[in-house]
Amino acid sequence: MKYLFLLLAVIFTGCISTRDIFLDTQQSQSDKNLAEIEAVIVPLEAIGPAQARNRTEDLSKARQLITQKEREASADADYTGKLTAWSGRLAILEGKYSDAVRIQRQSNAASPGNVPSIVLAIRLEGDPLKRMEIIEKELSILGPRSSGIGEVTIEKGRTLFELNRFSESAGAFDVAFSSGLDKVYNDSYGTMRARAWELRNTSNVASGSLGLLGRDSISWNDCITLAKNETQLFRFITGGRNISDSELFSRLIERSFIPYLQDITVTQWPSARPRADETLTRAGAAWFIWHLYAEARADRGMLTRYSARYATGSNPRSPITDVPPLSPFFDSILGCVETEFLSLIDGRNFQPAQPMRGAELLSILKRIDN
Repeated sequence: MKYLFLLLAVIFTGCISTRDIFLDTQQSQSDKNLAEIEAVIVPLEAIGPAQARNRTEDLSKARQLITQKEREASADADYTGKLTAWSGRLAILEGKYSDAVRIQRQSNAASPGNVPSIVLAIRLEGDPLKRMEIIEKELSILGPRSSGIGEVTIEKGRTLFELNRFSESAGAFDVAFSSGLDKVYNDSYGTMRARAWELRNTSNVASGSLGLLGRDSISWNDCITLAKNETQLFRFITGGRNISDSELFSRLIERSFIPYLQDITVTQWPSARPRADETLTRAGAAWFIWHLYAEARADRGMLTRYSARYATGSNPRSPITDVPPLSPFFDSILGCVETEFLSLIDGRNFQPAQPMRGAELLSILKRIDN
């Protein structure tokens, strides 16, 4: 009898262990599925629905992945709810808002309070102030040690950035990144966090300038707006009078503060004037910055300082790989690099054709103005 009980105990224990192993395996596969979907959708969410819709191939692959996972039957309600929520988040990126609303209800019904569904509800709210109310409420419910705190805090950082509360936004991203989130969040939102940190001290910037600071590219018009609104660098032209941006643009061209072309390989200026809506490149920005700096220091000799050193003789040379020594932009670019107004992107190349960011330009103009 004693041996029979021992045998039954061994069999019973073995059955439990097998069942536990099966459940653990099932849970592990569910987690892998969700992580795979997360890695595809989060980068698209980070760039925003407008840009994501241009990534039709990526959206199509994401939808195919979710459809594939949905076809794999699962009795796990929590997994089903989360998978459904990710489908709704993808629907927002696809521009299918009514579908996303319906899907959010389905997700919450299957698994009330699951984190992807919470984020879906947050993203469905278009008003950033109302969105912040939802976020704060959900964070208080989740608590500081919840496994979903990072994902919701990402939404907080994103919404604070939209509200131009940059210092708070940077702090929220830091909290989110330190919560143990998957690497895809840091990779996808690291740039926004860095931009928020860069803009943290812009509370005194004019409202007309603020919208330009978060842009990855700006035009000559935007460049003039920033310099005019936030500095006194145009006083040598305006004499303190209020001159329209279009007139300023013309006068700056006439006095060579804006180049006719932003191609650093040019050897002769074209006859056509540049357009005010033309995207400002790093080369154009260097020209503009260096000429303003020379004017502010009343030293026009700065405009030929570097070509006199490097670009003379039978073998002219350039210390910057992608800036030709005989380029008309040579002095401006070298001057901006040496004074640390602008940097070499990889330590060797200037990348002159790369667009200039609004926040970076304003910080340089303020340095010159001060």
